[in-house]
Amino acid sequence: MYTKEEIFKAVSTVNDPEVGFNLVEMGLIYDATCDEKGDAKVVMTLSTKACPLHQMIVQWVEEAVLRELPKVENIEVEVVWEPVWNISMATEEVKQKLIG
Repeated sequence: MYTKEEIFKAVSTVNDPEVGFNLVEMGLIYDATCDEKGDAKVVMTLSTKACPLHQMIVQWVEEAVLRELPKVENIEVEVVWEPVWNISMATEEVKQKLIG
């Protein structure tokens, strides 16, 4: 129903509050799918397992997908820890701003 790119675009409306970049730019979103029934799934990670905003960020991703993609009926956000996120997964712009 929706492509991976469309779901990534919806999720890109969610910013990481600590650094101010969106989750897609940060490289935190690993995969996304949506079937014909409107069941969507986002596979993502966080920059650290100790992220104090873990639950809020997951909720923000769910809300963004439901808000931006009206045909989505159900959204599942799976947080994974493999592969472990590192700065090399971010876009060049993010890398330059975070590590200079």
